[in-house]
Amino acid sequence: METFPAFFPLKDRRVVIAGEGDPADAKARLFAGSPADVARIDGEAAFDPQSYAGAHLIFVASFDADFAARAAGAARSAGAPLNVVDHPELSDFHTPAVIDRGQVVAAIGTAGAAPLMASLLRAEIEARIPLGAGAVAALLGEQREALRAAFPDLPQRRAFLRAHLDGPVADAALAGDLARARRLLADAIARGWTAMGRVTFIVAPDHADLISLRAARALNIADIAAADESAEPILTAHLRRDAERVTLSMASARQLADWAGTGRLVAIVGRRPDRTLAVALADLGVAVEVLEAAPAP
Repeated sequence: METFPAFFPLKDRRVVIAGEGDPADAKARLFAGSPADVARIDGEAAFDPQSYAGAHLIFVASFDADFAARAAGAARSAGAPLNVVDHPELSDFHTPAVIDRGQVVAAIGTAGAAPLMASLLRAEIEARIPLGAGAVAALLGEQREALRAAFPDLPQRRAFLRAHLDGPVADAALAGDLARARRLLADAIARGWTAMGRVTFIVAPDHADLISLRAARALNIADIAAADESAEPILTAHLRRDAERVTLSMASARQLADWAGTGRLVAIVGRRPDRTLAVALADLGVAVEVLEAAPAP
């Protein structure tokens, strides 16, 4: 990872855009409808350090290379992150291709190397994110404290949300009926939640890029992963960053059942599934699935 993605809060933040014409207009459109205080400057004002006072983000956008260099020099005095369009050598960060769904924002970047590629990938990903995804996120944000109080254990809270993101609550929010979504979510929280997790055995392929889509998704959402060193490339590529990692020796049937009983999703990655362990888990009432490696081309 050559660049680190980060999201800047925009509420009550000052964003300064220096320049005019299409490049500056494009940057301004990024913030349309946002809670940021957006200031547009041009001409001699762009060369005055005072124009950037109090800025939290700064963009310099101009086809004129001399203007861009002079404005960037003046903007440095504000100490805010600076992006100079088409001049990565003058920039502190690169502007990604953005998918805006309100509370849900996705960004695709290429470290400034191939912006067109980022735009093409955005089009592919954007089609998969529902227009109402931001409404669902906002609803969950409203109920954050209620959720924490009802489910103080993080894995249990995550299991509750995982179950309801695909149910009537999400359906109502996505349809724009937020009143019904709020009511359904409040009722679900009040009823409480007893979650049962799952143990997924993933057969590690000979090459990391042969992992199946279902196996990759299982690692994306796993709370705990048990694997040996040979599976490290697969875990690095697909395991959720905050997932707990344990050794295979820790993954006894009783321990796995205890984890699953609290709603955790466990992934066990190895060259072959442990059939004896799978049977023992089934006898303990734990949901088990086995995902084979994708066939080699």
